[in-house]
Amino acid sequence: MAKLYLASLVFSAVFLAGCASQPTPIFPSTKSAPEAATGYTEKIGVVAKKFMIASANPLATDAGYQMLNAGGSAIDAAIAAEMVLTLVEPQSSGIGGGGFLMAFDGRNVKAYDGRETAPASATENLFFNADGKPMAFDDSVIGGRSVGTPGLLRMLELAYRQDGKLPWASLFGPAIKLAEEGFVVSPRLASLLDREQFLKRDATASAYFYSTQGKPWSAGHLLKNPALARVLREVAAGGADAFYTGRVARDIEAKVQGHPTNAGGLTVADLAGYQAKVREPVCSDYRAWTVCGMPPPSSGGIAIAQMLGMLEARNMRAYAPTDGVLDAEGVHLFSEAGRLAFADRARYVADTDFVSLPGGSVKSLLDKQYLAARGALIGEKSMGVARPGQPQATMLAQGTDTSPEFNSTSHISIVDARGHAVSMTTSIENQFGSRQMVDGFLLNNQLTDFSFVAADESGPIANRVQGGKRPRSAMSPTFVFEKGTSKLMLSVGSPGGSAIINYVGKILVGMMDWGLDVQHAISLPNFGSRNGPTELEQGRVPDTLVAALQAKGHTVRLMEQTSGLQGIMRMNDHGEDVWFGGADPRREGTVKGD
Repeated sequence: MAKLYLASLVFSAVFLAGCASQPTPIFPSTKSAPEAATGYTEKIGVVAKKFMIASANPLATDAGYQMLNAGGSAIDAAIAAEMVLTLVEPQSSGIGGGGFLMAFDGRNVKAYDGRETAPASATENLFFNADGKPMAFDDSVIGGRSVGTPGLLRMLELAYRQDGKLPWASLFGPAIKLAEEGFVVSPRLASLLDREQFLKRDATASAYFYSTQGKPWSAGHLLKNPALARVLREVAAGGADAFYTGRVARDIEAKVQGHPTNAGGLTVADLAGYQAKVREPVCSDYRAWTVCGMPPPSSGGIAIAQMLGMLEARNMRAYAPTDGVLDAEGVHLFSEAGRLAFADRARYVADTDFVSLPGGSVKSLLDKQYLAARGALIGEKSMGVARPGQPQATMLAQGTDTSPEFNSTSHISIVDARGHAVSMTTSIENQFGSRQMVDGFLLNNQLTDFSFVAADESGPIANRVQGGKRPRSAMSPTFVFEKGTSKLMLSVGSPGGSAIINYVGKILVGMMDWGLDVQHAISLPNFGSRNGPTELEQGRVPDTLVAALQAKGHTVRLMEQTSGLQGIMRMNDHGEDVWFGGADPRREGTVKGD
């Protein structure tokens, strides 16, 4: 069948594996990432008929499952799971950061923007030294300078008002209980703490994450966080205002402005004035499906739509992996499309409240003739570094953003009993964010997602720093629908900095062109280009693939690629629709449903 369905033989094997009491793995295994790699653990997919959640940590998955099982909505489950992630996965996301949430209510898709904003006082020279030169990345991150106004709680509250079902306060119960009674430090958190260089510089963070002897907590340690429990109780009782005004806001301002060597400009007025926004999703057709992603200030929706638009004329099905081994031509085509999309991304995409896209909307960048012309540039040999295109209505000369991006991020996919769904990606940017801890949570360093330089020889850079502006992101929460209907076929997303675009793109091509289920697609080796080297996942590809790509002119970089893909797809079992969920073997994510 077309759509996202598997051949019946493949589905039967996956279904039986998912239901077995002691299942065997579905997919055996044969630049530095924003979060270091902590191993690869083979995983199987999970099947459910009523509802499902996939998140980055078993405790968060269970919290969301509790809400779904109590009759809650996908939004309810997302809030409960994310509050737990603030506690158990503090290196990645939490209430000190922001995110993007795609919500499907059975008929329509809404894109919720909870991206952080620069303080009103921020200028284009925010990340310049006294000598007039851009700061080194680590120097800019550590401290208060890099902290943007957190947007997560405002975004979740806005989404809850649209489709929350359970009492607001009940959504915080699992996280409060774990914070007060303690949670077991996971192997991934322990490993990252062991390698972390900067967290000890903050006295509050050091006292929480390390023993009195200065040793990081090991896996299995029971860790309590009464300070966070207090904040969550206040938010549960008073809504997001309890975070954005009053005690917590004053504590955040004091922390940011009080850093001894790298103070920032965030104020209580910035916090009180923050607004989450509902934006129009970026939706485009690809073969038999409609793919919907986040609009700016995320670049994910546009970049992925561009890549698919360039690949649509190619017979990608002919280049499917064989027994999990990638095909060189498939990797070549995907990587070249990525180069072209990333070139446009660096030139044109930023916070559209400040900088307009060519023509004033996404239409010119997604125009079929434009993408066909861009795709025609893909030849037998790699183009190396692509130049940005000139879509219709391109008026002003603009510079190219070359800033580093190291988003430390988390993703949740959920489908509830009504068929409503969430795809939500949240972040504090770098591993452990700005390394500033206040009231039990870490503050983000999202302002380093801006271009440090405001202009180049071609003109002003769209993603330059401006007061109140939201930095460009690569977060790519994504839905796939049956073309021409509102039948949800897939909810997916991932952490991983700007490589998120390639991670999610891999899933879409893997499922829509190669007929893979979501777990097989997640477990494939990661690959792609961000308009630089062709990046392949270290230790998971054969030498023959590297050689074949090099023969096509690719500069190949083998590297850790710590995606954290979570996905839920609709499948058909003998005429009955079921949900099938997958989690990334590279992290601790799990799937649970009924």
